[in-house]
Order: sequence, then structure tokens, then C-alpha cells
Amino acid sequence: MDLSTGADLENTRHQIISHSKVPIGTVPIYELACQGGNDQEIDFSKENILSVIRSQAEQGVDYMTIHAGIRPEQIPAASRRKLRIVSRGGALIARYMMQNLCDNPFYDCFDDILEICAEYDVTLSLGDGMRPGCLADASDEAQFAELAELGKLGRRCRDAGVQVMIEGPGHIPMHEIEMNMKKEQELCDDAPFYILGPVVMDCAPGYDHITSAIGAAIGAWHGAAMLCYVTPMEHIGLPEADDVRAGVIAYKIAAHAADIAKGIPNAQKRDDAISEARADFDWDKQFELALDPEMARSMRQKSLKAQNQPEHQGGQFCTMCGPKLCSMRVSKEL
Repeated sequence: MDLSTGADLENTRHQIISHSKVPIGTVPIYELACQGGNDQEIDFSKENILSVIRSQAEQGVDYMTIHAGIRPEQIPAASRRKLRIVSRGGALIARYMMQNLCDNPFYDCFDDILEICAEYDVTLSLGDGMRPGCLADASDEAQFAELAELGKLGRRCRDAGVQVMIEGPGHIPMHEIEMNMKKEQELCDDAPFYILGPVVMDCAPGYDHITSAIGAAIGAWHGAAMLCYVTPMEHIGLPEADDVRAGVIAYKIAAHAADIAKGIPNAQKRDDAISEARADFDWDKQFELALDPEMARSMRQKSLKAQNQPEHQGGQFCTMCGPKLCSMRVSKEL
């Protein structure tokens, strides 16, 4: 996802698309917001919305997040929340609707958006402007009212020949995740569910790549189709390269764990192979099979150095047990 805000967005997007080997998504409302001098001057006219969407489609964007499901009648319920509306797109649209006593401008021109998407083969990711931003707001009236609306919009997408996925909740306690997955399947005709986390606890800032990866694994196990990763900087500040790396690795772990739990053919093949390499003390093969080979290799070297242990005996021991008490070496002798 290109979530760029700032200057020269078209060139930024061009560079991302030209260098990426995977599908690229955008959030058009961010570009709309950057056109004005501040967030009070967003041009939500039909002409401007469609112009930005067409421009992005012409650049070769694969999918777009469109916040068309947030409606005026949902706002009173959101106002009673502890954190109200945490979606940037959702908050900007909600304010515009209240100030102008109107409906969602993206909803009003949704058919025109579908025409552009059909023309350029762009998938729509229907944004969850009412996603809960804390556990206290999870699975509430506002969230599910929007989800029902997204289900209706999803049917309009399919009728127009446009591929669609549904964006899902942000902060959900573990015991409510399965219910949320089933709710989406029910209301949205089992459209692919694209989930942010979900974050399963609120009191671990700095570790939300972990709190959310827990929720992501459970959500994927119960039917989510795509995971939106979270970095350690979530709730704290803008992520840097190392934060992005930590978040991506955490979500590779979550996705792989879910694939195994779902019984996807060959999902466990990599795990079985690394287990065989461990039994043989084949350290190069272990690092090759690791999700993060660089980290695994550097950690082993660091531990060997700290224990003054050279790679003797052909590396026939792990650094946890050491060369004298290695359980796998002893049991192999049996």
C-alpha cells in the first residue's frame, strides 16, 4: 500500500510501481487531502474525486481503498466511542458529511468509480472507516453498521465486473476475532477479508507488531484473505526502515502459522525441512530455510562469541545447550 501524503505524490507512486514485483494499492482520499493547503480545504467534488482515481488507475495502480461505506447515520454511534473514529479517511469524510449535511461523496459517485475500475482492471478494497481503534470500541454498532454497508457495496462491485475485498477491524480482543471473521463472511458474501492486525491488546506500545501479529494469525486461521502488517511504531510515530522490517517479518510468521493451521497443502514443508537440518546440525541449511536468515545467522554468531565457543565438532551443538550437554547430539548417539 502506498499511503503517501506530502508533495510530488505522482512521482512517488511511479517509483513504487516501477520497482515493485507485487500488486500496489493506494488510498485516493490521501491525495485529495494533500491538494489543499490544510485538511479543512479538501475538494470532495465528484469531478475531483474521479479525476484523482482515474489518474491513479492510469498509472497502473492494482487496487484502491475507497471509504464509501461510512454513512451519516453511523456517526452518532461512533461519537459514543472511547476513541471515536481512528481511520484518517473515515474521519475526514465524517466531518465533511456533518459540516455539509450530506451523504458520503464517495458513496454518491460509487457507480462512476466502478466504471473507472472496470476500465483499468483495478480492484476495490472497501475501506473500514469505522474500524475500532481500541478494545473498548470493538464489535460495536458503528463497526457492524458500516460492515453491512460494505457488503452491499461489494455486491455492486461484482455486478459491475470489479474485483473487491473488504477491509476489516483494527482492535479486537482474541475471543471476538472468530466471530468478526464469520460476521464478514455472512454480511459480505464471503468476499476476501483484508484485516489490519487485529491488535489484541492496547497497553503494549512499541510492541504492536507482536500484539497485532497474534490477532493476524487467528484472523487468517478463521478465513481472512490478506493481512495488513503493523510496525512497532504503531501508536507512537512514523516507522523507519527497521520498523517496517520487523513488522513484515512478524506478519510472515503470522501468515505462515495460519497456513499450517488451515492445513494448506505443503504449508508445513519448510518447517519439516528445517527440522531435518537441525537434526543434522546443518546450520547453513537452517539459515537458508529461516524466514529471516540474516537475523538467525547473526544471533548464532553473537551467542558463540559470547560463550567463547568456536564452531568446533562441526557445529554439532546448539548454543543454548553448548557442546557438552547438547540433547540432540546425545540422542543422536542413541
